Amino acid sequence: MQDYQLQLVPAMLRKLRPDLRIGFFLHIPFPPRELFAQLPWRRQILEGLIGADLVGFQLPGAAQNFVRLIRERVGHKTHRDLIYLPDGRTVIAKAYPISIDAAAFEELARSESVVARCKEIRESLGNPRHLLLGIDRLDYTKGLRQRLRAFGELLRDGSLDVDDAVFVQVATPSRERVGQYRILRDDIDRLVGRLNGDIGRIGQQPITYLHASYPREEMAALYRAADVMVVTPLRDGMNLVAKEYVACRHDDAGALVLSEFAGAAAELRQAYRVNPYDINGMKDALLDAINAEPRENARRMRSMRKHVLEHDIEHWATTFLDDLTAPREPHDKKMRPAKAS
Repeated sequence: MQDYQLQLVPAMLRKLRPDLRIGFFLHIPFPPRELFAQLPWRRQILEGLIGADLVGFQLPGAAQNFVRLIRERVGHKTHRDLIYLPDGRTVIAKAYPISIDAAAFEELARSESVVARCKEIRESLGNPRHLLLGIDRLDYTKGLRQRLRAFGELLRDGSLDVDDAVFVQVATPSRERVGQYRILRDDIDRLVGRLNGDIGRIGQQPITYLHASYPREEMAALYRAADVMVVTPLRDGMNLVAKEYVACRHDDAGALVLSEFAGAAAELRQAYRVNPYDINGMKDALLDAINAEPRENARRMRSMRKHVLEHDIEHWATTFLDDLTAPREPHDKKMRPAKAS
């Protein structure tokens, strides 16, 4: 089972089929104790999850939060990543950072059609010296306002020239029936229009905003075309766009500007890390990525590519399933009755 919609299901399955080996993976961030304690259904969620034999998270800190909450809120005995239940089961809570089919993305990026499309994209934008790219779902957690504002300020204060720098932002439609998402779309539309109107010139718009979904081939061409990939979520479980960009850069060119609040930041340590709440810091990071020597960016990209290619989606799935299916003996810990909280 996967993701937050099904957090109660492991316990339901356990009640119906106690003989099953059950695994659960959570794709979103697991909150710290202070936030989790605000939930009216905090105990139900915790007890739902420990119906599984293995609970996977994106980051070690999330797994630690979960184990600590089980100890404090439910009262079960724990040790490191282990939770001991009264029925003799031992639940494991560990981090399994999710990934992508890195080899497939690299192969796609090397294809003649993608290389040709990459050239077309840059030509259609006027062959700018610096092409910055953002690709996200249109979601309030993705930090679109902050990155567009930072880019606009760099143009306004003269740190970047509108003739040299272009920002392409792809915002994939998301939850369009939800009122807050429609409001967000309107806000981004107005922000892009204002920046293009204030800074742009005839035939030269600094921001190309695309509210649409695109096939993988087009995404790979955009990744190949971009000099700087800007991934600045306010919070994200992982963010696979960052890994896709790295996988496509077999030329070791390009730079990744990455929010420290994305799970991918724990793995892609050679990215230009930013705090998306700090607009001035984001501006500095964008300039660092743009102005870095090609040799420096190549060094960073090689390191990130090595990690992404070695820790791909097959590695993620195999590691999780190996841990799930490994033989286990019932524990013999003496247990106190679980407390209510």
